[in-house]
Amino acid sequence: MVRISAMQTRITPTRLLLTCFALLSSVVVCVYALHACGCQHIRVEASQRALPADGREHLAFRVVSNGKVAVEDVSVNDARIRLVQNGNVVDAMFTISVMPGETKLRTAWRRHALTAVSVRFVADTSDSFGDGTPDFLRLHRAEDRMAFRRWFTLLAERQADLPEEERAPEINDCAALLRYAYREALRLHDERWAVATHLDELPFASVQQYRYPDTPLGTGLFRIKPGPYAASDATDGSFAQFADAHTLMALNTYAVGRDLRAAKVGDLIFFRQLEQNSPYHSMIVVGDDANEVVYHTGPIGKGKGEMRHVALSDLMHHPDARWHPVAENSNFLGVFRWNVLREGE
Repeated sequence: MVRISAMQTRITPTRLLLTCFALLSSVVVCVYALHACGCQHIRVEASQRALPADGREHLAFRVVSNGKVAVEDVSVNDARIRLVQNGNVVDAMFTISVMPGETKLRTAWRRHALTAVSVRFVADTSDSFGDGTPDFLRLHRAEDRMAFRRWFTLLAERQADLPEEERAPEINDCAALLRYAYREALRLHDERWAVATHLDELPFASVQQYRYPDTPLGTGLFRIKPGPYAASDATDGSFAQFADAHTLMALNTYAVGRDLRAAKVGDLIFFRQLEQNSPYHSMIVVGDDANEVVYHTGPIGKGKGEMRHVALSDLMHHPDARWHPVAENSNFLGVFRWNVLREGE
């Protein structure tokens, strides 16, 4: 039997003893559960009242016991909580939203309510790499980085395979293809979205950390002004929906190297051809073994250009050596990776 009591002068045998103490930024709740072996003391300690809205996993609170405790004994009302056993302590690790706000986490011990812990998410302006991309946009979990790569490449390949009249009308050059696939890779992928995108199935899970456009930057996905991230960037035009190929390369990706062997599926390769109206040109690395590329040629003469999906080995033998993706070709700028994938890679 579990008995509860508030702070009263008389304790009845049918109620659970519950005592709450507030100490600075911590909330400590004491619950006494009676067992055959004696009295077990359980308390909930909130780590902080405010946590950064950075999309990372943080310690929200812990359940501490003076006796034996197990993860199975503790439950929380929020699916973003991951419970971790550590001796006689159960840590509640919370994957935080990227949007500022507040939530109330209700905890229970063996189905008996303990307390509600209020957690506030505050705007976060961290930029760990000083590259202009805020940490709340970086995909912190390996599963999310993989989901992004899969959707990004699937969408690019799909556009190459579709008849011209069914392709996204916005794709008229190489940068437009990058913008389209990047944006759509970060959306919630449900049946309505699949129909609009001409997909017959949803083969991968969506990115979980956030869903475009639900971020502090709204629809502004791409950095267009140089410099590390600052709080004012969210409203001063530092981010936009549009960015040309050079801006995507310089402010939204980082260089991996000039050796194609370093490329992963979803990475980009860039060329600079001064003889063209748009000198910077991009291609998306695809294929099971990162051995293919997809790209849009951009306008060719008076024509609007076309989508192409080719093997890297064929590109190596392009009749014009300026398009060979090899280190000795000065027109080849190298392999680049999106800044949002930078953490952990």
